[in-house]
Amino acid sequence: VQLVESGGGLVQAGDSLRLSCTISARDFRTYAVGWFRQAPGKDREFVAAISYSDGSTNYADFVKGRFTISKDNAKNTVYLQMNSLKPEDTAVYYCNALQRFTALPYWGKGTQVTVSS
Repeated sequence: VQLVESGGGLVQAGDSLRLSCTISARDFRTYAVGWFRQAPGKDREFVAAISYSDGSTNYADFVKGRFTISKDNAKNTVYLQMNSLKPEDTAVYYCNALQRFTALPYWGKGTQVTVSS
């Protein structure tokens, strides 16, 4: 199972970005997928997640109302739409997939998001 993130970049405060995580797996629908981020000198933290089943979502408080996670089962891809970006959103964003039956986690290599003030 491989996860490839894309869509990061350098933007200004208030701008938007959409991150993508494409997962190479035969059974994409059996994975719960989440986004995490890690800023320099800080621990990796949870951002958002989407379930494998009904597509229910969960968000960290600091992104509620600004970020939206979604998925396209036909493309094996999960998206993170990030609006109203703030300088404190600057981090490397990682995609994580958790297999439903084995509970094995998989990580991508990350994509850098930099928000200037």
